[in-house]
Amino acid sequence: MSTDRRKFLKHLGTSVLLTSASLTSLAAKEENEVRILRDQKRVSPNDKIRIATIGMGIMGFNDTNAALSVPGVEMVAACDLYKGRLERAKEVYGKDLFTTMDHRAILERKDIDAVIVATSDNWHSQISIDAMRKGKAVYSEKPMVHKISQGLEEIRVQKETKAVFQVGSQRVSSIAYRKAKEMYESGVIGKINSIEASFNRQSALGAWQYTIPTDGDIQNVDWARYQANADVKHDFDPNRFFRWRNYREYGTGVAGDLFVHLLSGIHFITGSKGPKSIYSIGDLDYWKDGRNVPDVMSAVIHYGETKEHPAFQVTLRVNFISGEGDHGTTRIVGSEGVIDLGGEGEAFTIHQNKMPQAPGIGGWDSLFTYTESEQKKLMDDYNKRWTKAQQETPQFAPITYRAPDGYNASKDHFANFMDAIRTGKPVVEDAVFGFRAAAPALACNDSYFQNKVINWDAENMKIIG
Repeated sequence: MSTDRRKFLKHLGTSVLLTSASLTSLAAKEENEVRILRDQKRVSPNDKIRIATIGMGIMGFNDTNAALSVPGVEMVAACDLYKGRLERAKEVYGKDLFTTMDHRAILERKDIDAVIVATSDNWHSQISIDAMRKGKAVYSEKPMVHKISQGLEEIRVQKETKAVFQVGSQRVSSIAYRKAKEMYESGVIGKINSIEASFNRQSALGAWQYTIPTDGDIQNVDWARYQANADVKHDFDPNRFFRWRNYREYGTGVAGDLFVHLLSGIHFITGSKGPKSIYSIGDLDYWKDGRNVPDVMSAVIHYGETKEHPAFQVTLRVNFISGEGDHGTTRIVGSEGVIDLGGEGEAFTIHQNKMPQAPGIGGWDSLFTYTESEQKKLMDDYNKRWTKAQQETPQFAPITYRAPDGYNASKDHFANFMDAIRTGKPVVEDAVFGFRAAAPALACNDSYFQNKVINWDAENMKIIG
């Protein structure tokens, strides 16, 4: 076993579960390994945290359930602009649950320690700011802002109030991403030069054509409050309320909803503060249901050299009508290997590839175009200069790191949030980190709709020019 291989296997925090698995590469000489990452076990706390959720849609219910999986957390109130979801909240969390259609009634309650903001994107920033000023800890769904112009003000309020504030891109709390960061920093893939990340989907639900209730009408929806902060007001439309992700007025499209997840993970692993330039293209290819955002979108993003990392480029892609089916990946490519992350933070695989010391001769080369005598002269000289070992390409088996069965990164993300409330320790994804991921994602929308390159000052978090 090579010295480099031994160094690689010395990293702690995992246990080897499977060996001798067959390899896809016929050239590989070493056994493949799958390692199960160790899940952190937390001690049950004595002090109780009382929470309320504002926005009881898909993420509202899922976030609430993840929060309640943390010991010592109690759900006491819920807010939504559709009456049916408030009734459902009582069915799930108890008939004594306080419910309201006005988020301000939640914030006035003295018995609430923290709020989950899981509304449509257009309300994330304002409700979070209101909550922090009322002394509440805030868990804000991503993206933390609907517009780039909102970011610095939200950061300012967080610093001013010193409120605990965490953004909900759960993969940054994943044990798989933490291990991937460790391995990246160890230099196992050499010098980073590019990243490819994508989400593919192939279903109506995956493309945000969510089920609309039969009573989802103007009598049961507070439509005026929903679009109170919109620049352009529309007549009531159940699609715009229950499928808000499809509309720029309330959502942020595939860039704000999904690119931001990819960028959060990339920034966490590489330690980056953000890119220098962003350019995106897209189309409304298939889901022509009234939405005004693309269903296929690609972006090319350039990260300049900084003290945190060398220069590298990122390509992002979302395809809502992909023949590949539902699939997502992030591939961090270095000069000597690739970290391949799949799913939502449950696993990753390291593939190492190194060039031989010798530059190579023959094969797809100009050698055969020379005379036989010249070929012999060149080959003799090459073999004198380079030993057989130096001419061979090093072989490495892939190693997969996987979270244990049943692991859920969202639960760890909420556990980190609750720990910050109880102990005062820093959150995993604060307002600055959250905005540095959200802004380049939203800049992809600006680039698409304005058809231009967006230049970004990552240090000062502002658009240049």
